Amino acid sequence: MSDAFESLDAVAAHVRETLEEKKCILLYAHNGTGKTRLSTTFKDIGKHGEERDTLYFNAFTEDLFSWENDLDNDSERYLKLNTNSSFFDGLESMEMDNRIREKLSPFCDFDFRIDTDNWEVHFSREVFDGGERTQLEDIKISRGEENCFIWCFFLAIAQLAIDGAEAYAWVKYIYIDDPISSLDEQNAITVSSNLANLIKDTDNGTKFVVSTHHNLFFNVLFNELGRAVKTCLSLDRSDMTYRLRRTGEDAVFGHIHELIELKNAVDRDELCGHHFSRLRSLLERAAVFHGHTRFEVCLKQPQGEHGEAIYRRLIQILSHGNYSLYAPRRLEPENKQHFSRILSDFIEFYPFNREIFESPVPTFSA
Repeated sequence: MSDAFESLDAVAAHVRETLEEKKCILLYAHNGTGKTRLSTTFKDIGKHGEERDTLYFNAFTEDLFSWENDLDNDSERYLKLNTNSSFFDGLESMEMDNRIREKLSPFCDFDFRIDTDNWEVHFSREVFDGGERTQLEDIKISRGEENCFIWCFFLAIAQLAIDGAEAYAWVKYIYIDDPISSLDEQNAITVSSNLANLIKDTDNGTKFVVSTHHNLFFNVLFNELGRAVKTCLSLDRSDMTYRLRRTGEDAVFGHIHELIELKNAVDRDELCGHHFSRLRSLLERAAVFHGHTRFEVCLKQPQGEHGEAIYRRLIQILSHGNYSLYAPRRLEPENKQHFSRILSDFIEFYPFNREIFESPVPTFSA
């Protein structure tokens, strides 16, 4: 069982209602489900004229920083800050350089300088050339380093809000959506652990929502934040309703969530072309986990002449079709039978806990 909502506005309202009793909500969802739109909708509910109540990190936050690459001279490159946003309120007087630098040091080896007269961020790095130390100025940092910098910038502002800085006295909620794009697993663990500590150490009444599609990031937070409400968001494309369900006491890894959705699609006779791509991805992850390079080791092959190649070829062909999540095309009956048999054999082959398919999932509630 899960709670169904006709719109993201209804989901956002329900999340706000839950936060009246809870401090933090963790939300797992696949890309394309509506995570970023949900964060924006949640923010908009609390916005009335100049009044607002949500400090948020999402794709729009990252867009507040844009590169000036100096294409003519290729020498003076910097990040430009969009100061039309209240995100940068009080920046001049907050010693943000040092606040950000403290949070950034575990991730990156570059330095930076914020020019609050022109609202620019200039980056530099020490390098060794021929045994001598050289300072490179106005460098272009990598996408992953940029993402780390913006995330640490946000964390510094979030800490100011939590500490009661006047410029951020309006913050009642902190909403964070997928902060770890372009990061490797080690940094993803560090980011999630640091964020969990920030949330646990906050005792001034600030409420948090964290949404992500990243399995590792979600599960670290899941284990660190024992009292958080832990949920999965999905979009049922058969009736275009959004569904929220509690994940229970144990973390739901991405492959388990995927397996349940594929099994539900079989049981409801809703198989479409894109499900073969998702099935192949699931098989590939299982194969890699067990040290294999080919997904077909996870297939139970049908009997008969050339039987060992049938399912492999079928998945290869149907997983590379031009199938869209947004305009799904139903499978032919014969391919539905093949899909159902492949998935059923996969579930039989590995010792999955059958209760994940048979037991109702607790509803999303405070």
